[in-house]
Amino acid sequence: MCPWQIPMLRIISMAFLFCGFAALPSVPQTVRSTSPENLDGKPVDPFASGSGRVVVLLFVRTDCPISNRYAPTIRKLHEKFRGKADFWLVYPDAGESASRIRTHDEQFHFVIPALRDVHRELVKRSHATITPEAAVFDSAGKLVYHGRIDDWYEDFGRSRAAPTTQELDNAIRTALDGKPTVPDHANAVGCYISDLK
Repeated sequence: MCPWQIPMLRIISMAFLFCGFAALPSVPQTVRSTSPENLDGKPVDPFASGSGRVVVLLFVRTDCPISNRYAPTIRKLHEKFRGKADFWLVYPDAGESASRIRTHDEQFHFVIPALRDVHRELVKRSHATITPEAAVFDSAGKLVYHGRIDDWYEDFGRSRAAPTTQELDNAIRTALDGKPTVPDHANAVGCYISDLK
């Protein structure tokens, strides 16, 4: 074989190799949805269904005592802003089944739609770290507040007789008015999301 033929053979071999791989049939990939789901297991985007309205996400869990003590406050806020803002209960614990959440919602008289955020997409978008914690998004889908509902709890196991501030109520009102929320964050007291599955 002549020396000039060796590079030519390499080029031809590489061409066959490339074409062979290109001709292989593609194997379909299974795409696993990471979207939050409703209790029927269907993916839900709370911002798409908001139709340009203010969206309020409330991060809760069935076994957090502070989260459960806030149920009446959450119901009152939902009733106060009904028709003006879209409220969602967000359960970030992968260990909480849909049936368990349904039982919890009935027990605490919630009529707010619930989402399972087992892949923590809404947790990340809201910068949530605690249950209970709230996140308020304006009509453009921008996060304008995240943090506690109010200052009822000073620390875990230590609460005031009544809250002296109303951060979530204020954040919803300013978002509806198109004004900036001050403060845009307030540390919450409760159960850490990082402790969940």
